[in-house]
Amino acid sequence: MPILKIILSIFLPPVAAYMQVGVSTHFWINIVATLCLGVPGIIHALWLVLTDKKA
Repeated sequence: MPILKIILSIFLPPVAAYMQVGVSTHFWINIVATLCLGVPGIIHALWLVLTDKKA
């Protein structure tokens, strides 16, 4: 499962953020970060998955 989340973090960051923390502040931060050229969203999603953040 972590490998799937890492792959989703790269290609669909908001989906990975949702799978990790649900609809929380981090999810909305990731939406905004992804809309800012994509790379910040990828970094944020990877951070959420790799540090195993919970809602």
